Amino acid sequence: MPRAAWVVLVALALVAGVAVVVLAPAHDARESHNMALWQAAVLGTVEGLTEFLPVSSTGHLLVVQRLLGVGAEADQRDAADAFAICVQLGAILAVLLLYRRRVLALLRGLVGVDTAGRRLLGRLLVAFLPAAIVGLLLGDWIKAHLFGPWPIVLAWALGGGAILWVARDRAVRAGGRALEALTVRGALWIGVLQCVAMWPGVSRSLVTIVGGLLVGLSTAAAVEFSFLLGMLTLAAASGHDGVAHGGDLLAAYSPVALLVGLTFAFVSALLAVHWMVGWLKAHGLAVFGWYRLGVAAVVTTLLLAGVLR
Repeated sequence: MPRAAWVVLVALALVAGVAVVVLAPAHDARESHNMALWQAAVLGTVEGLTEFLPVSSTGHLLVVQRLLGVGAEADQRDAADAFAICVQLGAILAVLLLYRRRVLALLRGLVGVDTAGRRLLGRLLVAFLPAAIVGLLLGDWIKAHLFGPWPIVLAWALGGGAILWVARDRAVRAGGRALEALTVRGALWIGVLQCVAMWPGVSRSLVTIVGGLLVGLSTAAAVEFSFLLGMLTLAAASGHDGVAHGGDLLAAYSPVALLVGLTFAFVSALLAVHWMVGWLKAHGLAVFGWYRLGVAAVVTTLLLAGVLR
């Protein structure tokens, strides 16, 4: 096992130990359901750090929400889920800032003054449509059956194994086409794979980056397409949940808490995306595979210890 993998696993084991000792008694003692500003900051930071990394932000947020006691009661669950989705806007703004030149090209393509931008925008819409259709048709079923800690653990483990397989596949690593070379068919395949990420723990970034590699894009191009597609998909999800559960969100949590969550998501996403791009160029995806296997083991420990339910 690589040294980086050992570092990740040891760190996660230490976190699990501290959580068992510190969080277990606190978890049972909580009585208030109002979100404190520090909880909003923690959730925003978790969202920003994990949204565009191939580790599953939804899985991390669901686990951290349960550890913090956020949305523990049935009447608070929709509001907690809406909060987790709406703070994604902070991460979206971070990518808009980092990839502003590409976004401007897309906007110019939208009004017909940039041919390459219009072509890429078309590919993004093709990749977006499968998840939009599946989300509308099966969204309630997915929430009812897959939004739980054990399905998340399984998805983390399977995704970790998939990353390690891709990282070892020379044919995939050898793919080197630029983003401009992505075909409609390739975009559609990426979009179909994105549907799998509706299972919490799978990671939208994971499947779209891997999808990009499998259709022949270079690592840099696959990552950029994943980020751009993520902006479109997350904006649609945030808008949908904002309309559907915005009233519940504002009734349960203060606007200040939402602003804190958005701010921390924005800052942490800036740092995470900048780090990830540099890391992938130098080291590849393997560390994320080891991380996913490690966090699956940690959450399994917390479940068996009764800290997480």
